[in-house]
Amino acid sequence: MFDIYVDSAGNLTEDMIKETGVKVIPFTYTSSGVEKSCFEEGVPFAQTAKQFYEDMVQGADIKTSLIGEVKFIETITPSMQQGRDVLLITITSTLSGTHAQALKAQKALKEAFPDRKMYVVDSANASLGEGLFAVEAAKMRDGGSSIDECYNWIEENKYKMNSFVTINELKYLRKSGRVSTITAVAGAILNIKPMLKADANDPATLAVYSKERGRKRSIDALVREFTDRVIDPANQTIAITHCDCAAEAEELAERLKALGAENIAIEFYDLCTGSHVGPGTIALFFFGKDRRETSETASEPRKLSKVFRPRG
Repeated sequence: MFDIYVDSAGNLTEDMIKETGVKVIPFTYTSSGVEKSCFEEGVPFAQTAKQFYEDMVQGADIKTSLIGEVKFIETITPSMQQGRDVLLITITSTLSGTHAQALKAQKALKEAFPDRKMYVVDSANASLGEGLFAVEAAKMRDGGSSIDECYNWIEENKYKMNSFVTINELKYLRKSGRVSTITAVAGAILNIKPMLKADANDPATLAVYSKERGRKRSIDALVREFTDRVIDPANQTIAITHCDCAAEAEELAERLKALGAENIAIEFYDLCTGSHVGPGTIALFFFGKDRRETSETASEPRKLSKVFRPRG
């Protein structure tokens, strides 16, 4: 057996953590100068996230901090002391320096525990696009797969995780430096909703791929991407995350169920990337066509029915 770790940007729900035993390493953030944790064991994430996004609406000055090498070492060392190998999954390296810090920790831990294995995976994703790989790795582990098999499976399949995001207000991207003030003002006047996706680059990033006029059209675009790209929706966990707009997330879930989805997880959007996209954001994650291939050439993955399958 081996332990699986994920940074808190992986956005795992409380049920996922309980069912899989995946260990979460939290990011931190400051809100108007006060440092807080993005995830605390035993504290309902919905409570933390709702306050976080309410603070953003009220204009709080929020900044997130990466997870440093020392934090990784301190958290993972007990697993290795107990003779357990480690699989660590991180947010894509283009969105945070956390992955680079994890690689430094990996080198130090391998020197300290030469008989132990440790793999660090750049998920090529964020939020539950990252976290669902930790869930699947735990299911594979519990089914008898080795750490090598889990690592290789994620590396082979990570670009088949499709992630699409609609942003409600451009002002938060402006604050984070992702768009200019002029673009943000113009977008607000025209009611423009940017659409982002996890792209095919290596390393991957979240990139704007289109712009929709109005909220309804932006959510319609999420449904359209799901229809065009999902593979075998009934035999996987579909995930929706939101920045304090639960009713719209629930409505989106109902539309996806009508298209064949059976197991849909809904959660507040993680705070690490949520701080950049802001309140009103909705994100959709599902397993489907490889992002590196066009819709005309993408092929179905082997043994799809065993990928991200719901329990029971």
